[in-house]
Formats: sequence, C-alpha cells, structure tokens
Amino acid sequence: MATVCTPHTISPAAIVSSSPVRCSHSQSHLLFRSNFPNRRHHSPNLPISAPNLRAATKGRVLCSQNPNPTPTRRPDYVPNRISDPNYVRIFDTTLRDGEQSPGASLTSKEKLDIARQLAKLGVDIIEAGFPAASKDDFEAVKMIAKEVGNFVDKDGYVPVICGLSRCNEKDIKTAWEAVKYAKRPRIHTFIATSPIHMEHKLRKTKEQVIEIARSMVSYARSLGCQDVEFSPEDAGRSEKEFLYQILGEVIKAGATTLNIPDTVGYTVPTEFGQLIADIKSNTPGIDNVIISTHCQNDLGLSTANTLAGASRGARQLEVTINGIGERAGNASLEEVVMTLNCRGEHVLGGLYTGINPRHIYMTSKMVSEYTGMHVQPHKAIVGANAFAHESGIHQDGMLKDKRTYEIISPEDIGYDRSNEAGIVLGKLSGRHAVKKQLEELGYELDDVQLETVFWRFKGVAEQKKRVTDADLRALVSDEVFQPEVVWKLHDLQVTCGTLGLSTATVKLIDADGREHIACSVGTGPVDSAYKAVDLIVKEPVTLVEYSMNAVTEGIDAIATTRVAIRVENSDMVTGEISQRTFSGIGAGMDIVVSSVKAYIGALNKMLGFKERFPLEIAAESAERTPVSA
Repeated sequence: MATVCTPHTISPAAIVSSSPVRCSHSQSHLLFRSNFPNRRHHSPNLPISAPNLRAATKGRVLCSQNPNPTPTRRPDYVPNRISDPNYVRIFDTTLRDGEQSPGASLTSKEKLDIARQLAKLGVDIIEAGFPAASKDDFEAVKMIAKEVGNFVDKDGYVPVICGLSRCNEKDIKTAWEAVKYAKRPRIHTFIATSPIHMEHKLRKTKEQVIEIARSMVSYARSLGCQDVEFSPEDAGRSEKEFLYQILGEVIKAGATTLNIPDTVGYTVPTEFGQLIADIKSNTPGIDNVIISTHCQNDLGLSTANTLAGASRGARQLEVTINGIGERAGNASLEEVVMTLNCRGEHVLGGLYTGINPRHIYMTSKMVSEYTGMHVQPHKAIVGANAFAHESGIHQDGMLKDKRTYEIISPEDIGYDRSNEAGIVLGKLSGRHAVKKQLEELGYELDDVQLETVFWRFKGVAEQKKRVTDADLRALVSDEVFQPEVVWKLHDLQVTCGTLGLSTATVKLIDADGREHIACSVGTGPVDSAYKAVDLIVKEPVTLVEYSMNAVTEGIDAIATTRVAIRVENSDMVTGEISQRTFSGIGAGMDIVVSSVKAYIGALNKMLGFKERFPLEIAAESAERTPVSA
C-alpha cells in the first residue's frame, strides 16, 4: 500500500495559540519520544528521578529504527490548548461508538472494568457512553465518572470523562448529570451538517442548524461544563464553507474541541488531511480550540485518515480498541498509537502520545472477551498472527536478528512471546508460580480471582503435561471476564452418537444456591444441552451466533466458545417489536462444557440487564439511540 502520510514541518504557532503553560511534575506522566533531531522542544534541564526514568523506559516502545527514547512529560490538561504542540491527545470511544457494534452489548460492570483498563493504558479522554440513550448508559457513565474520573495516579494523571449528546437541552442536561462527578468532565454534542443529512434526516436549513449548534454549545457551558466538544456529523461530506461558518459560531459559543468526523468513512487520506488543513486555515477563532478527528472504516482507511489529520494539525484523535464500532468500525487505537510511537518522530513532525503501550494487548483482550467480538488473526498489532513467522526466509532472518522482520516486538504491547523466567507450569506448580506467570502476562487478580483461576489451572494441568500462556489467558477469560452470576453450571452429562438421539442432563445453581436439574434431547450434544438449560432458565431467546476455537494446537487444547443470543420484546402500548443481542464466552477442555458455559454467560448478561432495568429492555428500540458522530 502506498504511503499516505508525507512528512510535514509543523510550526508550534500554526497549531495552538496559547500563553506558556508550566508543566508541573506532580501533574504529568513521564513519557518518551524517539531520539531524532528535534531540539526545539528538548529541555536538557528537565529533572527526572531514577525510579521514574526506569518505569517510563519500561513502558516505551523501542522501535528498531528508534532505539534511544528522549524523556518528556504529558502536558498539563487545559481543555482548549496543549502546551506542547507535538503532543496528541487520545480520545477513546470504545464504550460509546464501540458498543454500537452488533452484539457488543456491555453490562455496567464490564464498562467500568474497561474504563479502568483504559485509564491504565493512559488515554486522555474516555467517552464513557451516550447518557440519554438509556438508563443503563446513564448509570454506567455516572459510575465511571465517579470512580475512574476521580482516581488520580501518583503522577497526577486522571482521564477526562466524556458523555455524548445530541444538540438538544434534554440530552445535554442528561450528559452533564452523568459526567459532572468526574474531576475533568466533558460534554460532546453533535449535529449533522452534510446536505444529505440536513435535507433528509434533520429537514432543517443551514441557518437553523447553525443556530441549534450555537445555542446548544452555549447551553452546555451554562450548566458549568468548562470542556465542551462539538462535532459536525458527516463533516467528510459537508460543504467546507458551511463548516467554517458553523465551527466559528460554536467557538464563539464556548466550544473547546472541534471534532471533524468522517462519519461514513468516505474520504481518502489526502482529502481528509486537506480538510483538516483547510478548517485550520479558514475557521475564525480556530487557534483557541483543539482540532480532533473521528474516522470510520467503511473503506478501510480510518487509521490512514486519522494519521493524515494528525499530520495536518489535529491534536486529538478519536479511536476504539480493536477498531470496533458501527458498521466497519473506527480507527484502531493500537494502530494509531503504535504508528505514532514508531514513526511519529521521524516522519510526522515529532508527534507523540501519552499511551503506555505495554497495556495494549491486555486492553485488546479484555474488550474482545467482554464484547464477544473476536480479533481477526491478521489484525495489525494485536492479531494472533501479528508476530507469527512461517516463511522459511522470514524464520531464518528472525533467528539471526528479530529486527529483520519485526519493527516492534510483542513485548512492547504487553504480549510475552516467551517465558523469560524459565517457569514451565504443570500439575505440580503452586499458587506463587501461577500468580507470577499471570503477572508476567499483565493480569492483576485479587485473592478470590486468583484462587478460582488456580483451581481451574490445576484441573487443566491434570490433563495436560504443560499449561501454556494461551491456556492461562483462556482460563482468566472464562473466570474473570464474565458477567455477574445469575445461573452457574454445576454438572453436565451428555450422550450422543449414531445409535440414537442425543440427550443431555444439566444441573444449574441459581443466585440463591439452589440446584435445578433438567433433561432434554436434541440433534446433537450442544443442542440437547442448550435445550436443557432453556427448560431451567425459562427465557425465550434465539441463538444467532455460535463459534469455537482451539486455544493451542494439539488434541488436548482448551476450547473457547463464543455465542450470541437475541431477545425480543413487544411494546404493550405500540406493539412494536424490539431486539437486543447479548454475547457470552466459555472455555474448557470439553467442547460441550465450553459451549454450555458460553450460553449461560450470555443468558447471565441478558438477565443481569433485565434485573437492573426491567422495563428498559422492552422499550429498547424506542429509548436507545445509536449514533455515529
């Protein structure tokens, strides 16, 4: 593929207009940039303590081309400016746009877990959801604002917690009520600006759209929110002169960040980069705000477009973990961040982020497990084949020097390819060895979680001579990355083959500890087991997806199963049918057990949602509003 981002000389004055901002060491992370000539921002007198230097070096990716990182610090957060013109804010919308992927429904607990992991990753802004879309979204955003949005680490870092809203007072007030508990709250509001959207969706004139945008940004500021982001939806297909006009008006109304979305993934990199440059050159007051990008992946160009936007002046990049999102998804955080880490200094004018890449793999794994959306094997950075080498020529080069075919190493993103400690886990391994290996893999489990995983490990180790890292990851996913338990599998017995009907007997334990047993027949062992579960749970659902993968090679491999179920409800007033999809995962050396665990996991997620908001699932289609800002 041809190179899409050409080097650009970036002038500090061309990016932000701000008075000097002193960088407090207690209020910023120690970060690293590659040591290429860029003396303009190098401060030889920057004090760095030895422990912080070692910790930061450990988290910095050392690309084969960039072996010597230069220390710098995360700039203090000011909503409408960045003291270092080369610093790029990372805005993660996994919990909002990412959750709009079909089948990617998340519980409030799962959203909180992911938000905590995103904070560990070091993202600048977490778009926690769309509070007005549903009661569950509102409560989840509020919980994240209170817990994640108030946790300040030892370096003073705390993420901005953002809530999305349409341009109306009800949405904006609801968003503010959810995010206001964070130390750094933000409201993100949007309205469509392309001719096709204004004519067919909004049915409003340009003048009406401008007035709505201006008044709603002003209203958001009047609530006490000092950090307001505005997005002209479908900017990629909007008239430029109209964009300059509406953006200028919302700046005057108090917007601090202007997000330029390629909502339908229509533009190509040169085109999108030029759009950012033109907005930067022609919008009145643009020096007083941050320009952001939000690129969808409909043509497979989201990452390229995002980087093109950054090269032309955007200093906030909106991304999702694993690139999940509406339709074909969004720009992938891991791709954008690792490109900037590897090439930002050399070809992108010195751009860098505050992301700790060693948490990338764990975050990717968590999002994949919670959403039930598998990462394709050849996915850049986090795919199973990203660091696999099968060609003889490649293998020969790797054996001689890994840099021949790897520009980054798997360890850079927190994926350990080999066990450097030399520990081989087996049936005689104890808790300490298992805990140590889990820590090496990036898992921080509490005592209860460790105990549960350890006994699952012992069960596998009795049947396998060696338990691999992949096996451990599957066990953690099966025990830790699960919804709150409503039903739990206790026993399962199946009979199947060519001599008669397949039968299954299932024993489940409910939340009160009571046992429930059911038997059923089916077309196969999984079908009969699922029907037996249905007899106990008594919830009408439709199985819409079933897939299984072996974690490792060999006949004794652990199997991981993913299922998706759909629940339908009819509104008693309108008669309208609404649908929602829930996913579940399971792991085990027995494929039927793994399958049943996944099915029960999906049922638990659905039942947990219904118990928390019993009326909402019935009105889901009317109340929940998916958006693609």
